[in-house]
Parts: sequence; C-alpha cells; structure tokens
Amino acid sequence: MSEFRGQRCIFFVLLLISGLSLFAQSKKDVHVIYIGDSITQGVQLNDPAIQAPPAIASYYIQSQHGTGHMDFSNQGHSGYTTVDFLPGGETFKQLEFAASGLSGKRGLLIFSIMLGTNDSAIKGPNGAPVSPDAYFSNLKTIIDKLLKDYPNCKVVIHYPIWYSPNTYNGALYLQEGLDRLQSYFPEIAKLASDYARTSKGHVFVGDTKAFEYFKKAHLTTLIPENGHQGVFYLHPNAAGAKELGIYWAKAIYQQAIAK
Repeated sequence: MSEFRGQRCIFFVLLLISGLSLFAQSKKDVHVIYIGDSITQGVQLNDPAIQAPPAIASYYIQSQHGTGHMDFSNQGHSGYTTVDFLPGGETFKQLEFAASGLSGKRGLLIFSIMLGTNDSAIKGPNGAPVSPDAYFSNLKTIIDKLLKDYPNCKVVIHYPIWYSPNTYNGALYLQEGLDRLQSYFPEIAKLASDYARTSKGHVFVGDTKAFEYFKKAHLTTLIPENGHQGVFYLHPNAAGAKELGIYWAKAIYQQAIAK
C-alpha cells in the first residue's frame, strides 16, 4: 500500500513538473523594435532608457501579460520623418542592424511605428511637408522591406499624438501642420486594410486614443517649451511618456501578441 502511495506521489510530482514546463514553454518571448522620432526617443526626459515610451511599453507588456523574455530597441531619432527611414538610407541600416540582433532569437519580432509629427511640419524636417499620399507611400515602402527581410514579423502602426497649434521651434508646424497630422490617420487605416488582404496577420493599426488624450491633458502631460509663437506643447514629460507607453503596450499586445 505504501509502495502504491509512493508511486502515486511520484506520478503527481512528474505531472506538476510537466505542467510547469509546458506553461513556461507557452510564454511567448517578445522582441520589439520601436521606430519613431523625438517622442519615441524620449528627448528632454531625465533618463530615456527607463522613462521613454518604448521602455514603459515593454515593461508593461511583460509585467501585465506575463510574456517570456522581453527585448526592445529604441530606434527613435529626433526630427526624423518617414523620409529618413526609407530603405537604403543610413537610418534604415541602423534599424535593420538592431532588428537582426533580435530576429535570430526565439520568439516574436514586432515593429512598433509612430511617425508623422515631423512629416506634418510646414517646413524644417527632411521632406516636410509630407502629403498624405506620400506618407502612405513612405510607410508602405518601409513596411514592405521589413516584411521581406523578416517574413514572420508583425508591424503595429500607432497614430501620432497631438501637439499645440502654435508649435514653432526649429521647425514650423502651427495649425496647418496639426491639420496635416490628422490627415495621416485615414492613411494608416487604409495601409493596415491593404495589408490585411496581401499579408494577413502581419500589419495592424496600433494606438488611436493617445492623440485625444494629450489634446485634453497636455497641460500636465506635455512639456511647456518656448517657441517663436509663445509656449507650445509637443514632447511628453515623464508622466506623459508613461501614459503613451501604456497606450502603445495595450495596442501592441492586443494586435500583435494576443492574436
């Protein structure tokens, strides 16, 4: 009888170990490359390595959803547009270098994109102003190359966030720029819809809510900066970067990981 109990105990222990092993294997390792401008980069934050939206988003995904190993690379560059990220340029080479370092690892490779702020400017950034058609074309060129080089990757495109209509620092934005920025939103939706037909399960619309959030909460979430037309609001402070990171995280998890 005692021998039977011992065998049964061993059986349950082995079953438990097996279950824990399967649970561990079921966790997805996730590797995210964040493509963007100064907002993604985390300019003006005290410690972008832990305060910028990519760091916040990655930590949130892992802590809230229990993913496996989590890697990320912040490929945000101040002042950059979709033109700067086009394949063949030095910036895209840096992006692919970072992606290649992660693509060889077990798990899911995701590209998180938020571009458009600098594209929308009246003048200043490279290629600005970028028309809605050109914005669509540039993003498609970038994504086509990513899908070619990393066929199993997923791409999540977030709407750019709000900035004040008097924004004018080294670049000129103003109301015209803000209007142009919002004209990119349908292009993102159209792009994801097109890929749903040609590359189903790979390209998704990401966050669409942060724009309105920052519009309403900019006095407490964006940094007041002195410009040529008074104090303007463009870059998130630490609290704003945290909120933006969470918006991204929720969209990335829902669109690219949970599915």
